[in-house]
Amino acid sequence: MLDKLDQTDIRILQILQDNARLTNKEIGERLFKSASTINDRIRRMQDKGYIKKYVAVLEPKMIGRGFTAFTHVHLKDHSKEIINHFEEEIIKLPEVLECYHMSGQYDFILKVAVADLDAYHRFLMNNLFEKFAIGSIESTFVMREAKAEMPAPMPS
Repeated sequence: MLDKLDQTDIRILQILQDNARLTNKEIGERLFKSASTINDRIRRMQDKGYIKKYVAVLEPKMIGRGFTAFTHVHLKDHSKEIINHFEEEIIKLPEVLECYHMSGQYDFILKVAVADLDAYHRFLMNNLFEKFAIGSIESTFVMREAKAEMPAPMPS
């Protein structure tokens, strides 16, 4: 799919990943293109699905979500209905930042952000153990974030 993007498109995506608040004029000045050309290219990439959405990346500690856990979930039942139900319900929870259906020992890996260990315990008790037939859970806790990149690496 990337072969449909030229170098200007790729540079626009890189710039937007670094700072999506730049105006089309500012992006155009960096790339020696007009604001209308940049606008057209961005609109096309949005329409084709290259750009999913624009977000503000927040500091978790500042909003009371400084405790991050990776929760590995193994369900008791692996029927299509149960897997789909778990996924549909778990992504509704605000504590769940990311959810991946996995191959291997665990069915899902969740990235969960809460205030502290007590809040994580409540999350498990009220949202996982109470609502789903869980086979097992393994939790790992983030001690320190060494790198967390939002931008997708672009080809050179």
